[in-house]
Amino acid sequence: MRTAGLTVLVAAFGAVAMSQHALAQAGGGSRSAAMKAFTSSSEIQAMIAKARSERKENQPLVSYPILQLAPYRASLEYRASVGPAAVHEKEAELFYVIDGSATLITGGKLVQEKRTNAENLSGTGIEGGNSQAVAKGDFFIVPENTPHWFSSINGTIVLMSLHVPRTAGAGQ
Repeated sequence: MRTAGLTVLVAAFGAVAMSQHALAQAGGGSRSAAMKAFTSSSEIQAMIAKARSERKENQPLVSYPILQLAPYRASLEYRASVGPAAVHEKEAELFYVIDGSATLITGGKLVQEKRTNAENLSGTGIEGGNSQAVAKGDFFIVPENTPHWFSSINGTIVLMSLHVPRTAGAGQ
């Protein structure tokens, strides 16, 4: 079942990538960012090993790009400690758990909220919200403007994350 889900995710990302490529070829979009349309399993394993070896003590996140076709970028996230909570105001975030497990909190309110850039907020945690255990093979999406935070990590968790730009009213 999880393999089927991964197949669907890869197919969906491929369809988005092909449509974005076709748009750019037709003159309707920009391809200023480099395109990377394939990453092998062995490359993913090498990224994980690199993240494990380069991670500094108490560094919550090491991230590397997996695939890229502007405006989309799938990233590998290696998390070995709890980091800040986040809100992406204009992007949804799709996750696939490659390995490991954690507790994800979504919703609620950021604690000690601060603006990190024009479109993102961060905080030291979340008050309230919904708790969900996530583990290898799980998929989940966090809508734009939704606080999210990995409140506990069981050893390490390795994720594929994809930020999906959303327009005003897209969720309605």
